[in-house]
Amino acid sequence: MTWNLPNTLTATRIALIPFFIGFSYLPGRLGLILSASFFSLAALTDWADGYYARRSGMLTDFGRFFDPVADKLLVISAMVLLLAEGRAPLFPVLVILAREITVMALRERMAGLGVSVRVSRLAKWKTGFQMTAIIMLLVQDGLFGVPFQWPGLFFLGLAVIFSLVSGYLYLVSAWPHLHPRR
Repeated sequence: MTWNLPNTLTATRIALIPFFIGFSYLPGRLGLILSASFFSLAALTDWADGYYARRSGMLTDFGRFFDPVADKLLVISAMVLLLAEGRAPLFPVLVILAREITVMALRERMAGLGVSVRVSRLAKWKTGFQMTAIIMLLVQDGLFGVPFQWPGLFFLGLAVIFSLVSGYLYLVSAWPHLHPRR
């Protein structure tokens, strides 16, 4: 296996998870800001590893497998934290978690069948809305007293809509491979 910058960024994303979770338990604004900052850094590695891997042709089997795993670990950790702390409602969290796990399973099954499933533009928008919502919900009012809860919930709602639509499109594109005509 070749270890390169995108793989390092993927591993860093996983390593940052305990930090953003741990900082969220610090009292006061400092904890909110540090938690949101470390999550933001992890989210930035999500974008950067894909950008550098594609741009410089540094695609590896490690990256193909662990990049989506790192993304799911990051999002699932954040959603569980936000739910546990009462910062996000149950229904949107369940929809997002169900979509993340279902799509990850679908992608793995498709890979086992030798079928590549490209990330759709809608899924990229979903990720953007999701990461924005999580950052805002982690910050709360910790940044200069600006209330980010309502905008965070708005972006979470957009993430739910895009999660449902992009998840449905993944399922539709995978269905013929999962149930071939005889």
